[in-house]
Amino acid sequence: MLKQYLMTPGPTMVPERVLLAMARPIIHHRTPAYSAILEEVRGLLKELFGTQQEVLIFASTGTGAMVASVCNLLSPGDRALCIRAGKFGERWSEICEAHGVEAVNLDVEWGCAVAPGDVEAVLSKEKNIKAIFTQATETSTGVKHPIKELVEVAHKHDAVIAVDGITGVGVFDLPMDEWGIDALLTGSQKALMLPPGLALLSFGDRAWKLAESSKCPKFYFDCRKENKKIKDNSSAYTSPVSLVIGLKESLTIMKEEGFDKVYGRHDLLARATRAAVGAIGLDLYAPDSPSPALTAVKSGSMDGQKIVGTMRDVRGVAIAGGQAQAKGKIFRISHMGYVDRWNTVMTIAALEQTIKEMGHSFEMGAGMKAALEVISGG
Repeated sequence: MLKQYLMTPGPTMVPERVLLAMARPIIHHRTPAYSAILEEVRGLLKELFGTQQEVLIFASTGTGAMVASVCNLLSPGDRALCIRAGKFGERWSEICEAHGVEAVNLDVEWGCAVAPGDVEAVLSKEKNIKAIFTQATETSTGVKHPIKELVEVAHKHDAVIAVDGITGVGVFDLPMDEWGIDALLTGSQKALMLPPGLALLSFGDRAWKLAESSKCPKFYFDCRKENKKIKDNSSAYTSPVSLVIGLKESLTIMKEEGFDKVYGRHDLLARATRAAVGAIGLDLYAPDSPSPALTAVKSGSMDGQKIVGTMRDVRGVAIAGGQAQAKGKIFRISHMGYVDRWNTVMTIAALEQTIKEMGHSFEMGAGMKAALEVISGG
């Protein structure tokens, strides 16, 4: 029997505690019992997001929260700057265009973080930019964007900034209120250690002001309607009860560990993986601004997709390949959520075996040794 290990950057592994919580008998979403659970979840989400605002809960993937951001902040004919440094940055443009919003695209080389100065230059040249849409981590490349600096640039030009924190929230600190992030969103299947199915979104005061005049069509993703309901520990439509119960458990686990320690663990595992990659003679895809959420690695002369397939089918370790222009050229290893140091060392061991069989020349064990040295020092 081949054991399976999930080391992909979403979905991620789900702790047994969370699975057991979701396996309890279903309860109705219009009952005091569910309202009590939702009230606790609301408080934990505010702490995680670093905000006094409500964090709205939608039954969708994280893309739903991206859609909600666009259609609640803007109106047809408005202009928005979309930072496109990978596949998910491109998604912002596609969502804007689907809602009649003009997307002004800032294309960044894949594997590179956006420079705040480049954003400043676009905003100085282009007129009437109401919103900026960006990722905290571009999951397709493993790069981390400088969100605090981007917020400062956005507000200097009287634009709001919406941050896709799907591989950011719960991975590293994104203090929404302290930094002035206008909209922050995530999904359940990453650092929150849940199956896919929940989208979480919070608006700051600037965003709520725009939402009052937004004319984009919206029904299910009506944030003003949902905001009124959640304050009463309810929801506008049927709640994804089992996932919310699981969310309560996962947030409790994170709180028990300590959010700062969670962030430190992600950073440690990312540094250990990067050290291992260098030790076995491979290069990072995002060397200058790597995210602690995942490590993207150039596969060199090897087929990245074959590495992914062999890791999964022969070694039982699921990692992710590249997308679009990076397909076959990279592979990606997650550090998010329910991942510990031994999961990471095991993944490096499986990777060493795989690439040695594919003819890559290096000293066996060098990656594991480098990873363990970082972990021991962490």
